[in-house]
Amino acid sequence: MAAAQGRLTDGAGGAGDGKDGEREGNADAFAPLPFRAAVDALRAARPRPRIALEPVAPPRRLAPHAYALEAAVLDEDGEELADGRLILLHDPDGHDAWRGAFRLVTLVRAELQEPEMAADPLLPEVSWSWLTGALDARGLGYEEAGGTVTRASSHYFGALEERPAASQIEIRASWTPREGLGGVPDTGGHLAAWCDLLAQVTGLPPAGPAAEGPPAAPTAPVVPLPQRRGPRTQR
Repeated sequence: MAAAQGRLTDGAGGAGDGKDGEREGNADAFAPLPFRAAVDALRAARPRPRIALEPVAPPRRLAPHAYALEAAVLDEDGEELADGRLILLHDPDGHDAWRGAFRLVTLVRAELQEPEMAADPLLPEVSWSWLTGALDARGLGYEEAGGTVTRASSHYFGALEERPAASQIEIRASWTPREGLGGVPDTGGHLAAWCDLLAQVTGLPPAGPAAEGPPAAPTAPVVPLPQRRGPRTQR
């Protein structure tokens, strides 16, 4: 898959014409060097097979600078098993709550095929461990990790009663990547760990040697729940 290419935004004001539009279109020229280097690492990354990345317009107003990617995990037939978004935020002046100048924010969603999985009381804790375990396994430094794990079930009635019950898990999280040389975090490594999370959520086997990104460091493995993910329910 070709390297992902996206847009930077200065995050000032709303979308529009004139000077604001020109500034957004030339955000590379206005963004600080550490942010540009961090984004270049994301653009150069190539995910493991069956994970498709696509740059999307980042949210505005969350930080002076932002970059966003969306991902879809596909099965062998090209059906979507899960989706997610990863956002890189940057404030050159730093942020007290972040304890740094960068912040990574993610949302990951997947359908659960087995009803017993949705009812398992350990599901939230195990799902959270998939994220922290992916970061730790690659030896990535991070701080102030926080988030939520939500599970939801849908049951259909009346004219929709023929539809099977559906359960979904959603992981929302953010963390501060440790900055390295020149104040630039290893965003390529964090993206690789995020792809590991997507694979874990969907039950994909471990990535082979062809997958790019920093190798996972030896560590105690995260024990997954028995699982089999299915395509997202069509509505």
